[in-house]
Amino acid sequence: MAGVGSGDAKSLTQWLREKGFDEETIGRMSRRCRNLPKLDAGEASAVWDYLLYDVNIERRKLRHLVTKCPKVLTVSVGDKLVPTVQCLNTLQAKPGEVAQAIVKFPPILFHSVEEKLCPLLAFFETLAISEKQLAKLLMVNPRLISYSIEAKFSQTIDFFVGLGIDKEGMIGKILAKEPYIMGYSVDKRLRPTAEFLKSAVGLQGSNLQRVIMNFPGILSRDVDKTLQPNLEFLQSSGFSKDQIMELVAGYPPVLIKSIKHCLEPRVKFLVEEMGRDKGEVVDYPQFFRHGLKRSLEYRHKILKKMNSRCSLSEMLDCNQKKFAMKFGLVAAAV
Repeated sequence: MAGVGSGDAKSLTQWLREKGFDEETIGRMSRRCRNLPKLDAGEASAVWDYLLYDVNIERRKLRHLVTKCPKVLTVSVGDKLVPTVQCLNTLQAKPGEVAQAIVKFPPILFHSVEEKLCPLLAFFETLAISEKQLAKLLMVNPRLISYSIEAKFSQTIDFFVGLGIDKEGMIGKILAKEPYIMGYSVDKRLRPTAEFLKSAVGLQGSNLQRVIMNFPGILSRDVDKTLQPNLEFLQSSGFSKDQIMELVAGYPPVLIKSIKHCLEPRVKFLVEEMGRDKGEVVDYPQFFRHGLKRSLEYRHKILKKMNSRCSLSEMLDCNQKKFAMKFGLVAAAV
């Protein structure tokens, strides 16, 4: 390790080499964590062994974690690591999820149980989030622990309340579906997207609330890069404003699906191959979620051979086995 001369630091360097870190990596780690050269190898070894054997982080992932965040080796096992891990384990997380959360976001280990974790857990409880939902939230997006309740969480909650999403449990369900939504800026992303859904798409009141409840991830999408181009495609395809509003209300992902790989080929197949009017998808917006070859082309081919005509929902709103039973196709059930 460059610039290191003490015996303890040399023993740490040797210990790091034994764990599989090369000289270049050790140098980068030292620059990232200025306290690392002062660390005793015994202290680093205690942290390593705790994360490896008690938390059960895989050796390969632990090496990557330490490389990315060498500061973790400087944390006290008894004063910091054990209380934090024990607190996370009380969330009824599935086996291995606490280890995965630490690998995803190592700074989770730096936050105080009393000053950060406990207040955060209490805050989520006020949103009627169950322990199971809370475990999913923090295990999927452990970065949540680093956010300020006052500056970040409260602002996002107020935003949802302003949209009329204020009944008990509603916000908790949104967070459980989209754990990353708390990481987005209200002013730079969430509010502009909501305004787009209201003004450009025409969603209001309960329709807007339903879209956000069913597919909260739509709020995290960029208006200019994703939503606006998809809206323009639907408009250019001949859908009226009211039809587009119904499409989005019935199947919100229509605004984020790839135009080239999803929307365009399906609209083309609907009109040119199936000979149907585009308006039919307004009655069954989920049309856009079905696979082109494995579902649309396959079932259309069968119905065409049978000279059978049915609605899109009758054709698609069932699995292969039920489709075969519905149209008397025993061979198609396998």
